[in-house]
Amino acid sequence: MLVRFTLILLFSFSIIQAQTSRVTLSGYVREQGSGELLPGVSIRITERQTGTTTNAYGFYSLTLPASDSLNVIISSVGFQTETRTLVFRKSTELNLTLRAENRQLQEVVVSAEQIAKESQNVQMSTVSVPIQQMKAVPALLGEKDMLKVLQLLPGVQKGSEGNSGLYIRGGGPDQNLIMLDDAPVYNSFHLFGFFSLFNGDALKSVELIKGGFPARYGGRLSSVIEMQMKEGHKEAFHGEGGIGLISSRLVLEGPIKKNQSSFIISGRRTYADLLLRPLLPRENQAGYYFYDLNAKVNYDFGRRNKLYLSGYFGQDRFSFASRIDANSQGGGLNWGNATASLRWNHLFSDQLFANTSLIYSYYQFQVDARSSQTFNQVTSQYVLQNTSSIRDFSLKSSFDWSPSPKHAIKAGVLLTSHRFLPQTVTLESSIASQNVARSQPLDSYEGGLYLEDTYHPTTPLRINAGVRLSSFTTDGRTYVRPEPRLAVAYTFRQDWAVKASYATMNQYIHLLSNSGVGLPTDLWVPTTQNIAPQQSRQIALGVVKDYRPFSLTLEGFYKKMDGILSYKEGSSFLASTGLESLTETNRQPRSWEEQITAGQGWSYGTEFLLQKKTGRLTGWIGYTLSWIQNQFDELNSGQKFWARYDRRHDVSLVGIYHLNSRVTISGTWVYGTGQALSLPQSTFEIRGPIQSGNVSLFPAQVFDYNQRNSFRAAPYHRLDLSVQLRKQKRHHERTWEFSLYNAYSRRNPFFYYIDDSESTATQSKRILKQVSLFPIIPSISYGFKF
Repeated sequence: MLVRFTLILLFSFSIIQAQTSRVTLSGYVREQGSGELLPGVSIRITERQTGTTTNAYGFYSLTLPASDSLNVIISSVGFQTETRTLVFRKSTELNLTLRAENRQLQEVVVSAEQIAKESQNVQMSTVSVPIQQMKAVPALLGEKDMLKVLQLLPGVQKGSEGNSGLYIRGGGPDQNLIMLDDAPVYNSFHLFGFFSLFNGDALKSVELIKGGFPARYGGRLSSVIEMQMKEGHKEAFHGEGGIGLISSRLVLEGPIKKNQSSFIISGRRTYADLLLRPLLPRENQAGYYFYDLNAKVNYDFGRRNKLYLSGYFGQDRFSFASRIDANSQGGGLNWGNATASLRWNHLFSDQLFANTSLIYSYYQFQVDARSSQTFNQVTSQYVLQNTSSIRDFSLKSSFDWSPSPKHAIKAGVLLTSHRFLPQTVTLESSIASQNVARSQPLDSYEGGLYLEDTYHPTTPLRINAGVRLSSFTTDGRTYVRPEPRLAVAYTFRQDWAVKASYATMNQYIHLLSNSGVGLPTDLWVPTTQNIAPQQSRQIALGVVKDYRPFSLTLEGFYKKMDGILSYKEGSSFLASTGLESLTETNRQPRSWEEQITAGQGWSYGTEFLLQKKTGRLTGWIGYTLSWIQNQFDELNSGQKFWARYDRRHDVSLVGIYHLNSRVTISGTWVYGTGQALSLPQSTFEIRGPIQSGNVSLFPAQVFDYNQRNSFRAAPYHRLDLSVQLRKQKRHHERTWEFSLYNAYSRRNPFFYYIDDSESTATQSKRILKQVSLFPIIPSISYGFKF
């Protein structure tokens, strides 16, 4: 029904358009050599003072009045600008290729003036960072991390020390829609959050949307992070890889059928477990490693049809084992993601482009524990296993229609089948009766139908208006909610622009977390009859100025969130799985719905970004001033409190300087107000024993926490430096990278605890102590291309 409605709507538009007498310029833009289709390329028509950009699949379309002469300027960051002059009397297919910039050419600096200007883009709160620029930013232990680079942008709050979690404009890590080739990724971290699972060598583009969401996006409250994998070199076989201190990576790509079909495959694995194993005693063994694999193939059937198949698979595995005489114990923690996308591009006409995708996404974590003990020649065994997962099957169809320079219409439909398994806990013991606690799988269905139009009524005014109708069916109930979207931009002389946006977003899935840092043990659960969807309403106002080659953006935003979830006081992951009571026979765990409470949140602030994407010196300066508060009726006596990731001030300085074609120097400096934490303000003792019914209360210390998150950690700041040395060999290019993480060895807080080891029988002495994780860490890595 939704698909039929969309097709009827598009057909009606086409009838109206058929009554006009315009002609169309359309085609694909590729990278010279590799044949990669390029998204986000600017196509400008100088005579008409209009233009467009290529979509995610490199396609563009412009319908204009016929002309004897037409000047077309094609530009994109990281590529040399191309200019074409056409005789434009009938509809024309113009397929274009762009050459990657050569930093030795002076023309690169000049071409920056032709790059699409931020002041001419109606979309606000959107940031794209070129992949090559991301790969030049210094990284912890040399591991290039796309999500850590996004943390350096204004409006993106950092988690704890070294963590890759993203907290965008007051939202939690579950409120970010992270997509890899259209497939959602539910846990995007390796090593308990210290690294993300995205291999930058295999990515073509990364775009972050923090607000003013177009109607084509839905399902999350706070942000959209859209990542596209490379398609693979269509003309020759190539490879790229690297060897670092903790992991190695390799990317291979090449043609299957030259200029028609290609593949790319990339893999990465840590080897810390292999290095540490010989150093550990035989009776106590522990190990951890992660690996990931990306693969993609595509086939070009001609101008009208293209097919893509891509996938990701990755795992983290932690294990330990110990043995003392006849007693042994061990266990492990494993988690991982798997995604697959089959996409078909079809060109109905010069003006109508369609993409249809079949999408699979799966995330699972598993905790295992086992022990065997012998006493008086009697052996008792214990085995515990806990599993949680979420699995999606989706069908997505989207249409891009360009009837005229004044309209760029997008419409589409998304249908998703979710299956949640919040937890399955199994306990087997040889001395106690078997204890099994199983949750039934929770099936739910999510749908979305959208229509949006980027309208350009006059030269200075641009409007993106749209609506998304979302639905969610679960537990015998169906939620249907409209989501209006509006973005307006008005451009003044000298490349000044004023922008405003409004967006309503609904989220029907929730992440239950105690830590606030997105650990793999957090539980994904659906909206139910008792648990309402989350909703956010965000308004933003901004000013943009293009200085050539700089762009300056100043934005203010206000966001209200409803239906956000938190564990009740004293509840946790252990309570909802039943792990806390497994020593008791035949006791079932409390439902996860009984452990949580719903509340609301507020986020508002100002963001400043000065960015330079071209030339020898690139980078940005970002600053955020913001306030983030939450309120739950059953927490903190119902009063508002600062969110854990509330940071009043957040500063990021990023600089990348290409000294020449062989040497690149880069550095980052970050500063942030300390996190808001809950620490005891005072203690008192209950002396006893005191008889309460049949229970004796013995002397105990009681901690008074006062207000929730009323303590501020020390400010966080850090300097990272890096030097890349490239050299072109006969058959390959090699790169040595030397970096310093936390160059002046700042002791940033990882967590706090209260030490009372110096207390005596007559005097109580408690000291607040800070634990820091990373001092100065030098690293070296070797990279190669062939």
